[in-house]
This record gives sequence, structure tokens and C-alpha cells, in this order.
Amino acid sequence: SRYYREVLPGEIVKISRHDIQTLDVVQRPAGDPSAFCIFEYVYFARPDSIFEGQMVYSVRRRCGQQLAIEAPVEADLVSTVPESATPAALGYAQKCGLPYVEVLCKNRYVGRTFIQPNMRLRQLGVAKKFGVLSDNFKGKRVVIIDDSIVRGNTISPIIKLLRESGAKEVHIRVASPPIRFPCYMGINIPTKEELIANRPEFHDLANYIGADSVVYLSVEGLVSSVQEYIKERRDNNPKTNKSFIGKLGHCTACLTGDYPVELEW
Repeated sequence: SRYYREVLPGEIVKISRHDIQTLDVVQRPAGDPSAFCIFEYVYFARPDSIFEGQMVYSVRRRCGQQLAIEAPVEADLVSTVPESATPAALGYAQKCGLPYVEVLCKNRYVGRTFIQPNMRLRQLGVAKKFGVLSDNFKGKRVVIIDDSIVRGNTISPIIKLLRESGAKEVHIRVASPPIRFPCYMGINIPTKEELIANRPEFHDLANYIGADSVVYLSVEGLVSSVQEYIKERRDNNPKTNKSFIGKLGHCTACLTGDYPVELEW
């Protein structure tokens, strides 16, 4: 198989053994910007997926670079919780001029932790899920890049594990903004009350999860990381309809509460 092209928003495509035909494109209401889910880029999509002409892996690396601009820290090495945030960690390390070093390895014989029936079991599962590469970070200041912190349960035992294994400092940098609002467009994220960003602990999050510091990527930083290449490509393409760029849009509702459609109850 090979990549051919993306199906456009509202496009009805017929694929046969002979050819690919566009049967119809349902037009968006005039002046209504597109609202592609920005969390596809942050977390949901496979890194080799291509959306809007760009590879998800490249966007995640740019998020890491932007995070390094917004939230640098005095440290010895950059790492990640394997392996969804690896592209962002590599981008952060590259921009900071710090080495990227593995500090954890996945135990492939342990099942998924998020399906455990309660928080205590989830945390125990997390501790068993990773092996510690202590020779790589003993006595050193570590920056851990995560793609998102939703409840705050998962990262806490990992920080404890690193400290017990000899990390001098553990700084957390999150390559996306805090999730604060529910998604009504089909993603089952936890209730507003469960989200750590809405809880009192968020005001002293570093202390709550046991880190030396925690900083999230800004919403503006995420949006610019996602849109930078799309705008550049359209600006440099003489066939592009420049008026469309102003309508470029991504749904950030779970981060900002700004929903792309009116909610009807």
C-alpha cells in the first residue's frame, strides 16, 4: 500500500479497482472555519499518520521544540515515558541542546493500566509496567516529557520510581495544554471533576505528583506547532487559494471550552 491523498472534509469518495472518484463534496457553511481535532496530533493518532499534508510525528517534535522555548530548565538529560511522547522529547532535547537518554523501558508482559477498576490498582500497574535504566540517570537532573496529564495518577508513581532509583531532580514538561473541558464530539474523556486541571491539587501540581517542577505547553504554542507548516506550504504554493488560510481551524474545545458548534441540550 502507498499513501495517495487525504479525503477532504465533507468529501464522498468512491474507490474501485479501476480508479478513485469524488462523488460529491458537502460544502462547509460560508465563513465557517474547519475544526479538525487538535488532540489527534497530540495523542490519538499514530505517529506515521498524515493529516492536512503533514506527518503527526513531525508535529509532535515541533511541539517539543516549542515547549523548550516556553519552558527551559537547568538539567542534565531529557527523556520520556515510553513511548508516545518520544517525538516531543527528541524535539525538546534538540532545542535545549541536552542529550536524549532512555530512563525507563517498557515491560511487555504487563497489560494496560487504564482499565484497572480503581486508582490504587492503576498506580500499582504503572509501577510494574516499567523497568528502570538507573545507570543512565543516577545522580542527574532529569526532564521527563509527557504528551498529556489527564488525571495525574500515572505520572506520580513514575516520578517516585525515578527518585528511588537515584534521580537527583525530576522535572515534568507536558507537550500539550491542560485538558479542562469535556469533549462532545465523540471522545470519551473523564468528567470535568476527574480532570486534574480542574482540581485544587492543580495549583500545586509539582508537589502533588512529586516533581521538582511541572510546565505545560501553551494553547498558542500547540496551535502554532500544528498550523505553522500548513500555512507555510499554502503560502509557498501559487495554486493555493490564499483566502482559505484565514479559515484554517482546529478544535481546541477540551483545552479552551471554545466549542466549534453551538451545544444544544
